[in-house]
Amino acid sequence: MIDIKKLRDNFEDVKSSLITRGYSLDEPSFKALEDNRKLLQVEVEKLQADRKKLSGEFGKLKSSGEDTSALKKTIDLTNAELETKDLELQEILNSLNALLLDIPNLPHESVPKGKSEKDNVVIKNYGSIDTSNTLDHLEITNDIDTELAAKLSGSRFAVLKGDIAKLQRALISFMIDTAIKNGYHEYYVPFMANEDSLIGTGQLPKFEEDLFKTSDKLYLIPTAEVPLTNLFRNEFLDEKDLPIKVTSHTPCFRSEAGSYGKDTRGLIRQHQFEKIELVQITHPDHSMSCLDNLLANACEILEKLELPYQIIELCTGDLGFSSSKTFDIEVWMPSQNKYREISSCSNFSDFQARRANIKFKNKDGNNLVHTINGSGLAVGRCLIALIENNFNGSDSIKVPECLEQYFGSNEIKIN
Repeated sequence: MIDIKKLRDNFEDVKSSLITRGYSLDEPSFKALEDNRKLLQVEVEKLQADRKKLSGEFGKLKSSGEDTSALKKTIDLTNAELETKDLELQEILNSLNALLLDIPNLPHESVPKGKSEKDNVVIKNYGSIDTSNTLDHLEITNDIDTELAAKLSGSRFAVLKGDIAKLQRALISFMIDTAIKNGYHEYYVPFMANEDSLIGTGQLPKFEEDLFKTSDKLYLIPTAEVPLTNLFRNEFLDEKDLPIKVTSHTPCFRSEAGSYGKDTRGLIRQHQFEKIELVQITHPDHSMSCLDNLLANACEILEKLELPYQIIELCTGDLGFSSSKTFDIEVWMPSQNKYREISSCSNFSDFQARRANIKFKNKDGNNLVHTINGSGLAVGRCLIALIENNFNGSDSIKVPECLEQYFGSNEIKIN
């Protein structure tokens, strides 16, 4: 969440910054809550001071053997009033916290202004586009079976078979090994998360409809960003250990609320998909350079796979809820004749760290870290891009050289 002190001290600046990303700050509600908080805080502090003074007087009377009954009644009344005011203050603080949890992160000053994805900026193109193939991945191979998956689970699922399942496994191993080579420490994490974890990374309470909830107050993770970031929740880290770089391969589960009718064919938009996540816990002074590093780590995968891609810098109006600055990597999809997102690399500044209470120690005391994450990469979309870009037009799919040691061959024969 954003810093409430910044909201109190620079309300108009925060309000203007949020407007650039299409968010209207509820000024009347905030100011009413703040006014009540200040009033109640003064009353609570006065009552606490009165109780302390009365307790001192009570002790003196009791030690001198004098009657304390009248003073005890006064103390009891003070305690009762203090308890009431304390509860009222806590309700106000809870309401303020709920308001803060609804407010998105502030865009970094370097983010281009804009209202929608139309205002995003292409900052890099890589590789040559081949427009000769127009078949999509389902037309190229029968080893991606959405009908069988529908029998098992419903729509927006897929069963992978044979060499395509093996190719996905090869991609996962290649991506994890590349991340480790780039200094990330591998974790195996739970595929379910509790409410505190999802609040910490910004999925709750605002985006609950996008999540799959179990019967035990747990949620299936929408991304490994959730467990990886929350490894450090309520932790004090040593400044010398930053940046901390972690990675994990997990399935990801998303309800795709609001996406009815979009990308219903194939592997583009699924309820369950595989992803390699890259997360960095960084010093605030170095978070932008760490974002560049993470972005380069994700791009390296596509370059080794020899897949054409472009990098998009998101404008203020297209930023994700928790993000301060984001670069999307989009891979070329021949059948769609366009680039599609395969990774979103974001700097969350101290937004998640404040929610999850992740701090580091240095000579100046305790400070909030910055968190950064991105896909390295989304496996399903990478699989699509490999199939469609490497199909020879008749009977085989080329396997990139970097995957041969994992896959065991340089091509997949199409039956």
